[in-house]
Amino acid sequence: MSKEENLECSFCGRKKAETDLLIAGMDAHICDKCIEQAHGIVEEEITEAKSSTLSKDLTLKKPKEIKDFLDQYIIGQDETKRSMAVAVYNHYKRLLQTKDEDEVEIEKSNIVLVGETGTGKTLVAKTIARMLNVPFSIVDATVLTQAGYVGEDVESILSRLLQTADYDVEKAQRGIVFIDEIDKIARKGDNPSITRDVSGEGVQQALLKLLEGTVVNVAPKGGRKHPEQKFVEVDTKEILFIAGGAFSGIERIISKRLNMQAVGYSASIDEDQVDEENLLQYIIPSDLKSFGLIPEIIGRLPVLSYMNPLDAKTLRAILTEPKNSIIKQYSKLFTMDDVNFTIEEEALNYIVAKAVEYKLGARGLRSLCEAIFTDAMFDLPSSNDKEFNVTKAYAELKLTKSALKKLRAAS
Repeated sequence: MSKEENLECSFCGRKKAETDLLIAGMDAHICDKCIEQAHGIVEEEITEAKSSTLSKDLTLKKPKEIKDFLDQYIIGQDETKRSMAVAVYNHYKRLLQTKDEDEVEIEKSNIVLVGETGTGKTLVAKTIARMLNVPFSIVDATVLTQAGYVGEDVESILSRLLQTADYDVEKAQRGIVFIDEIDKIARKGDNPSITRDVSGEGVQQALLKLLEGTVVNVAPKGGRKHPEQKFVEVDTKEILFIAGGAFSGIERIISKRLNMQAVGYSASIDEDQVDEENLLQYIIPSDLKSFGLIPEIIGRLPVLSYMNPLDAKTLRAILTEPKNSIIKQYSKLFTMDDVNFTIEEEALNYIVAKAVEYKLGARGLRSLCEAIFTDAMFDLPSSNDKEFNVTKAYAELKLTKSALKKLRAAS
């Protein structure tokens, strides 16, 4: 017998003749069957490691801890933070659920946030994603259309999530997607249209399966620009969807409903007075239906929460208190140029007053600060001045009427 025929697998002992392939190493050999078995063991270990990592993360993220983390970055909005913390915690508990036949299957806790522009809808979702260290993507519902029409297909939502996850499908399937401007795809009339509503009701219909959970063929680079690319299968049943929208005018629908309830024998004189300054707190799913969302999509967004409008006190706190507050960001920018930046209390109150007057919201605070500090940020890096103190008079000087009109138009 030749020396080659005496060769055998160092793992299972099979002779060379009994194998399809025998790979030689330095001092050992391995057959094709042992390679297949080892590959299966490695894949199983990797899957278990990913699962245990997720489990380890979640044991540290109870609802109270999620809310405490949100409190560092977001001022007020306690009701929304509590609702979001519970919904996110329940969603990730659902991912850890063992797949026993007898066990109750937990459904997804997709969320819809209603609130005026600049109240922090996107910030809440971003902050939660940062805490959980999961892929997070923001998509704008206004660019979505039904498949086959000009615009972006609904599947492009998942393309962006894949890109955020560096094309790791497993990672992307446990991510969070924030669908902004969900109110812009509301049905244009009270009744279903006989003509195509391709950027309204048509998009809502296309979103249904995505929100509920289905396997979608996703073009990683976007479908229409690269038609030759291979599709990636993404299962959406474990992706958390958060939808946000201003729903401008929904207060009229809520007010009408509340007034109707207040008439008749069931109306009580002792009932609490309706807070007309913040009607969004009384929102219920039927109001979204009246606004133009179809019942099927409301059913797939079971957690409904609202953002309180920002008053002067809240806006003042937003300026300086959060961990990454606007003033702290500017202070850091000036410090990097060795400039000692200070701002007086009266100047801060003036900025807040203008934000309230022009209804600019929290986003407008940044615009106002930018208008006040731009000249200093241009001049100081090249000068020898190392002190920059902002007074109310300085802020008034920089915020001319024309500048404020531009800010109001941009808001």
